[in-house]
Amino acid sequence: MTAGLAVRTPAASAGRSPGPARVRSAFARLGVLGWTVAGLGIAAALWSLIVATGRFPRQLFPSVPEILAAGHTLWTEGLLADDIVASLRRAAVGFAIGAAAGIVVAVFTATTKAGRNLLQPVLRVFSPIPTIGLVPLAILWFGLGENSKLLVIALGVFVPVWINSHSGLASTPVDYLKAARCLGAGRWQTLSKVVLPEAAPDIASGLRVGAAMAFVLIVVAEMTGTTAGIGYRISQAQLFSQADRLIFCLITLGIVGALCDLLVASVTSPFTRWAQEER
Repeated sequence: MTAGLAVRTPAASAGRSPGPARVRSAFARLGVLGWTVAGLGIAAALWSLIVATGRFPRQLFPSVPEILAAGHTLWTEGLLADDIVASLRRAAVGFAIGAAAGIVVAVFTATTKAGRNLLQPVLRVFSPIPTIGLVPLAILWFGLGENSKLLVIALGVFVPVWINSHSGLASTPVDYLKAARCLGAGRWQTLSKVVLPEAAPDIASGLRVGAAMAFVLIVVAEMTGTTAGIGYRISQAQLFSQADRLIFCLITLGIVGALCDLLVASVTSPFTRWAQEER
């Protein structure tokens, strides 16, 4: 009865289309790295296609090999390494100041009546102001030195960290707070054992947004009063119409920023593992 039926075996199925299956298997093994490489490859191919059309000036739309050659020149001259180190130092210091201030202020505004009534309205008015608009004020206060750059970065990091942290801290379920009181927990124990762990995912999200903001603002901060940094190199490339260097520096900034985002995510992961397991 089953003689006329075609039975599909795993071997037969695999033999029909081994190519796509192998590709999927390869990407499954590579994971995020594989998809990242594929995405960058597609972006490079699209860019090469645009350049090949000849519709745009070559000095404004350099080819991929020309961009890579410009990056190689920056590296061999020792400029790229110095720029990365300088930008990372400024971004790290500004991020640390802004993140610490954002979390501390969020605890104050979310858990105390004085913070909710006095400080929170002021921050609500301040937070929509673009941080880039504060650059002239920072220069006026601190000059063109490092302090003005760190202030700009710290303020830019502070806003998303405070907003996310405040939201998470203020939304702690009331039942959790009542249970802590019934068990005899004091104010500090409730904060450290209940409120902060419950808000950890929101705080982690704010830190990741703050880290990204630090690299957005580093470009603006380094365009004046400095002689090293990725932002400085970008402004110099724009001044001398070196599109190949400018594009390579932007790509470098993106890669460094992505690596720092992965670092922040890995550092905060142990504190948010419980939330990931619930999903």
